[in-house]
Amino acid sequence: MSEFLQATQLAEARQALGRLKANMRLAVMGKDDVITRALVCFAAGGHLLIEDLPGLGKTTLAYSLARSMDCSFTRIQFTSDLLPSDVTGVAIYDEHLKEFVFKPGPIFANIVLADEINRATPKTQSALLEVMDRGKVTVDGEPHAVGAPFMVLATQNPVDYEGTFPLPESQMDRFLMRIRMGYPGPADEREILRAPRMTYDSIQLNPVVARTEVLKLQQLVAQVFIEESVLDFILKIVAATRTEAEFKAGISVRGGLALKLAAQAQALLSGRDFVVPEDVLELVPAVCGHRLALVRQTSDALEERNAVEGALRRIVGAIPLPV
Repeated sequence: MSEFLQATQLAEARQALGRLKANMRLAVMGKDDVITRALVCFAAGGHLLIEDLPGLGKTTLAYSLARSMDCSFTRIQFTSDLLPSDVTGVAIYDEHLKEFVFKPGPIFANIVLADEINRATPKTQSALLEVMDRGKVTVDGEPHAVGAPFMVLATQNPVDYEGTFPLPESQMDRFLMRIRMGYPGPADEREILRAPRMTYDSIQLNPVVARTEVLKLQQLVAQVFIEESVLDFILKIVAATRTEAEFKAGISVRGGLALKLAAQAQALLSGRDFVVPEDVLELVPAVCGHRLALVRQTSDALEERNAVEGALRRIVGAIPLPV
């Protein structure tokens, strides 16, 4: 056991994450790998982008994670006519006080579900840049903190679908991870068909982790030990993307930090107080894939995504694993 985490802390963290996973399984069937990714992102204190075809359970996954924690929760339905002030809030003149009073928008919650985020215009999407990076909103020159913990769970349909707008690169970089739902297996889909039809917000889930536990858990992630050779492995991956001819630009410094933090959270979820190279390898597609774009872009979003992930696998496969 390292000097950073005590055995009791490690056990408590693993138990809390285990309760969250078990609770989410009640709503999201047959998707343990997807639930694990979502929990890694949450434990790391990052924001999660869930991208896939309509009707595969993206909103259900986000809702089940949010409802499994004893934290405030809001849902914002992103549409083409949504304004930035509809998200962040607005200052309104109070006749009694004779001054402007700030009225917080729905972004002021611990867990925010940004549903179909790419159906809003780029102007509205940019309203999330500051709050996702700094945890605060500035309105009329006045900063307003949203509080902690704070996590944006965003869902989006493929960008080549009608009525969607691509997210700016600066905003994509603020998502710690991007994951896909995928189709359920035959046995799981059979169980879904057998179950009574219900909407995602009719799913009854009780909180299994308190807000204080959430904050403590996220603090523990940064204490997970990561050896110098594993740090060098991360740096080599990041550097290789910056010299890859297929990519317009490589992984940013924020992206490298995200990969390190996600690997620490993955280790904690696995019950370890130290990171192994396999933690990094497993997370590269989810942490790095959405931060990269091809020089020769294709008209099909799924085709480009597969090409980016294929290039990432080739790059990582050429880097020797730390001993």
